[in-house]
Amino acid sequence: MCQNCTRRDFLGATAASGMLLAAGALRAGDQKAPEPPPKKVRLVAIFAGRPMPADRSWGVCEEEIAAMEKRLAEVEKTLDNVEFMVGRARTASEAQALLQRGGKDAPVLVIPLCIRGLLAVSEPLLKSGRPLAVFAPPASGHDWMYPYRWRQQGKPVTMFTSSDYGELERAARLLRVVPLLRQSRVLVFLPMRGTPPACSPEEIKSRLGVDVVVVPQERFDRLLEAVDAKAAEAEADRWIREARRMIEPGREDVLKAARVSLTLARLMDEEKAQGLAVGTCMGWLARGFPCLGFTRLRDRGIPASCEGDMDSLWTMLLFGYAFGVPGFQGNATFDTAKNALWTAHCVGPLKMDGPEGPDAPYLLRSHSEIGGGVVPEIQYRLGQKITRSKLVNLDTLLISTGTIIEVPDKSFRACRTQIVTEVADAAQMVRNWGGGVLDGDMMTLLHRVVFYGDHLQSARHLADLLGLRVVEEG
Repeated sequence: MCQNCTRRDFLGATAASGMLLAAGALRAGDQKAPEPPPKKVRLVAIFAGRPMPADRSWGVCEEEIAAMEKRLAEVEKTLDNVEFMVGRARTASEAQALLQRGGKDAPVLVIPLCIRGLLAVSEPLLKSGRPLAVFAPPASGHDWMYPYRWRQQGKPVTMFTSSDYGELERAARLLRVVPLLRQSRVLVFLPMRGTPPACSPEEIKSRLGVDVVVVPQERFDRLLEAVDAKAAEAEADRWIREARRMIEPGREDVLKAARVSLTLARLMDEEKAQGLAVGTCMGWLARGFPCLGFTRLRDRGIPASCEGDMDSLWTMLLFGYAFGVPGFQGNATFDTAKNALWTAHCVGPLKMDGPEGPDAPYLLRSHSEIGGGVVPEIQYRLGQKITRSKLVNLDTLLISTGTIIEVPDKSFRACRTQIVTEVADAAQMVRNWGGGVLDGDMMTLLHRVVFYGDHLQSARHLADLLGLRVVEEG
């Protein structure tokens, strides 16, 4: 919806930049870019209580502990950015010692071994305020009754009650999100848009731990001028070669967009940043559309949000850290005759399964609403289960699920990339859009982010760990 990027937005960005810097945002280029974040985050895994016999009573035996320790070692290899500090504790003081060994603020995974095993170590865990996941297999004791009571008291706690040791990996995936957020910095070309907390550097730092870095327009201009001509030609050739068809754009449109794409990639690398939001494309369009660049960044696992949509940016960052998948940020429209919800936008990732996944096929099209430039029209996978979500106000996760039932061979209205998803109750979803918690301008109300996979239950666990409210729109 680039028609919303007005000249007033563009000219007002400089003044807004000054206010944001005063409010706590950083400015790109003021200091040397930070060192990249550590390659791994540490999690503390505590076996709580004493092991029980294998053939009687309530609890976990030594053989089961060994199997879980083996699974934790496998999780470290699978996730590659997580390491466990594993120990045993029967008392609060022993648990406190493990927390100190694990390092400041390291999230905690607890496996109760017997009745009252968890309760005996809970005081320092809850007092620390660290994200806490409890893995309580069947018949491991009775302490499973307490974690969600702690959650109701405002503690960042979730629980997995399952015989499937694969849940240990799911717990690790979600626990790692908090320290990854605290290591993150996102770049912003002003203005930022969305719910007020999502646009406040102070609120963002307080609630998510992320640094917001404002990029001056002149920094982009310098990098764009310095783009290597041969590299831009090669990038344009790749886009044209790998497309199913190029319909409206000419080669010059693709070349301009390729130059912008390489500029954004270099900027992200120089700033060692984990996310990007561009608040206005008004000053960029004549020199090249950024949409192809957004696609490349998302395919690398770097969220890139157009229209300065900060709520969508935080949503993509959360889901990327938790599930390793990029998001398709888009506009919504309904078809109750098909019990369906459309999502449409002129940019999206090709690698919706993640950076190591396959590319979706695409066409090269003009921007639907502008009528010029070049954007990808991506043809996503029919039959794919999806999750549609948006973190709003930094405290509420709007969410729904569906299945892709239609993808056009060539779009004829709305934005270029389109999916039609069957949902549980489209008519009710129209009535409940925003879940009673979302206000703002048209863009803020309209955008949602689509991810491959049904992440509803995992998102609930993640919300527990982040202290978020979950509202199902569908």
